[in-house]
Amino acid sequence: MRRRQLPGEPPPPTKTELKRQARGVQDLADRLIEAPEDLVAGLKLPDKVADAIALARRITSRAALLRQRQFVGKLMRGMDCGPVWAALEADAQGARSDAARFRRAEHWRDRLIAEGDSAVDEFAGEVPAADRAELSRLLAAAIVERNEGKPTGAARELFRWVRERISGLPGPT
Repeated sequence: MRRRQLPGEPPPPTKTELKRQARGVQDLADRLIEAPEDLVAGLKLPDKVADAIALARRITSRAALLRQRQFVGKLMRGMDCGPVWAALEADAQGARSDAARFRRAEHWRDRLIAEGDSAVDEFAGEVPAADRAELSRLLAAAIVERNEGKPTGAARELFRWVRERISGLPGPT
């Protein structure tokens, strides 16, 4: 029920706005239940919320888990969720950048094996700290391995080497 608006006060939230806010907090609670334990432990949540999240992770019954998730959401409605959202977004951004670095290393490995020396020159231009002799040795082993149809041990070693070299570089996100 909406309360009456007094002169000079902002209008009270509508029922739809209240539901939207509750749904947002419930989504946050669901993300916290699924988040890594070390991330949740670092958030300094109230003890009651932290205990409810820990219990939700142990529940295997679908109906009981649904009730527990709703309970966690209810407990979180009274707290400031801004820092929690920020921490979860920072964690998600870190995971996205790690995935982008991984794809970039895969791309370079595949390109190095497919194009050979021309790609080595470009890679060395992008990563000046790369040891060209080591790269050439790893690349030659990966190419021989691919041509002979052997298992991909040398290609994996090349991938690890490339990933280590580009891990400190700024890259596409």
